[in-house]
Parts: sequence; structure tokens; C-alpha cells
Amino acid sequence: MIISEKTQGNNMSKTLLYLLAVYIIWGSTYLGMKIATKNVPPFLLSGLRFLLAGGILLVIGYLKERTIPSRRQFLSAAFVGVLLIGIGNTTVALAVHYMPSGLVALLVAAMPAWFMGLDWAFFSKKRPSVLTSLGIVLGFLGLFLLFNPFAHHEGRSFPLWPIAVVVLGNICWATGSLMVPRLQMPTQMTSTAIQMLAGSIFSFLLSACLEEGAWNTLPDMTHQGWLAYFYLVMIGSLVGYTSYSWLTRNAPPRLTATYAYVNPIVAMFLGWAIGNEVIDSMVGISSAIVISGVVLMTLKK
Repeated sequence: MIISEKTQGNNMSKTLLYLLAVYIIWGSTYLGMKIATKNVPPFLLSGLRFLLAGGILLVIGYLKERTIPSRRQFLSAAFVGVLLIGIGNTTVALAVHYMPSGLVALLVAAMPAWFMGLDWAFFSKKRPSVLTSLGIVLGFLGLFLLFNPFAHHEGRSFPLWPIAVVVLGNICWATGSLMVPRLQMPTQMTSTAIQMLAGSIFSFLLSACLEEGAWNTLPDMTHQGWLAYFYLVMIGSLVGYTSYSWLTRNAPPRLTATYAYVNPIVAMFLGWAIGNEVIDSMVGISSAIVISGVVLMTLKK
């Protein structure tokens, strides 16, 4: 009985520790990407970030799992990596280069809506509940109030076109995630490493096509930019992933799902406190509506 209580206490401590890590680390990566892309273009940054993170994880995965994926498993993981990392994450890096990081985090917070909509339309055909549907409507209402293109915003200092880019990234991320259980994938760490490396190669291709002279910007990278880059690699990609992976296997799904509405709060706070991003009354009200919608979407989980 004493051993059982001790084990239970250790699991609770680990859960809180990993949950806190996901809250803060994933919430902080938005600001990290904004700092790192001040000098280096976003596609090149993403390529460099996931090349290093994927390489490190591939070595760790092989040492721990001792498996070599089949050709089919490798291609499946690479395909998912292009959707999740190459498009999903890279579009976020592009958006934070032009928009406040906290607002981009709010756009990404609508991810559960894309998951449920795409799952209903193309995968499980399971219709969302009334509560979930209400959450989706509420979430998109908050985003419309925040980015309303028909309203006159004198203080808006950023373009609206990155919104479409983030939406595309969200759809690709949700699609890739929904396809994972339906594909023959390698073991967990090896799979994630392949996904990162495939996403990295895709990002390099995008950079070669769209970012002329991108490699020439590396010598201009500031000390702050390099710190942000290594933070994204070592903390954002490796520690953040490991924490989230542990939670998905050991914590209640409804508890793990809370990262979806805590991350934007962390991102907005850090953007305001460190990145000098403005949070006015409209941003505050719209953000509260969006997060309330995400809470309703994930409540049943």
C-alpha cells in the first residue's frame, strides 16, 4: 500500500512537471521563432532547426529503440513530417515573422476545430456534439472579432495575409495527425526523428525557391538570434516533444488537451512582457472568446 501511494505520488509529480513543461515551452516557442527570424528567413530557420533536432533524436531513438524502419514505414513517417513540420510548423514561423507571436498562437489554438471538422468529413464521419459545435463557432467568432478585415484598425501594424498561411498550416497539421493511426509508422522516437528530417528537407526546398540569398543572412545572426535558435532546437523540439509524448501515454487526455488553451496565454504574456507586443481591450476580449471556444471543444476529452 505504501509503495502504491509512493508510485502514485511520483506519477502525479511527473504529470505536473511535464504538463508545466508543455505549457511554458510550447507557449514560448512562438516568441523564440519571432526573435530567430529577425535576421534569418523563416523557411531556412525551420530547415536548420529540425535538421539538428531530427538528427539528435534519430541517434537517441536508435540507441533506445534499436529498430530500423521498413521502406513503407519510412515513407509514411516522411509524408507525415512534410505535413506536420514542413508545412504545419514552417507556416507558423513565417506568420510570426510578420505578426505578433501571441496572435499567431491564438490562430493555432483553433487547431481542435480543424481536427474535428476534418475527422468528421474525411475520416471517422463522427458528427461533433452540440457542445463541440458551439465551441467551434465561438472560437471562430473570437478570431473574426480579432482580425476583422472589414473594421478600421488604426493601430494594426501587421498584414492579414499570414492568417491564410496559418490556416493552411493548421489544416495540414490536423490532416497529418489524423493519418498517423491509419499509416504503418516506425517506433515512436524514430518516427518523430524521420518526420523532423523530412520536414527540414521540405523547408530547405521552400527556402531555395522563395528566399533568395537566405544563406547569406546567417553571418548577420545576432547573439540573441542564435540563443533563440538553440532554445527552439534543444528545448522547444526535444524537451517539449518528450514531455508531450510522456503525457499522451500516462496522463488523462482531458488534462493533456489543456495545452491547447494554455499555450496562447503563455505566448501572449511573453510577447507582451519580452517582445513589447501590444494587448489592448479588443485583443483581450477576442482572446477570451477564442480560448473559451477551445475549452468547449476539448471539454469532453
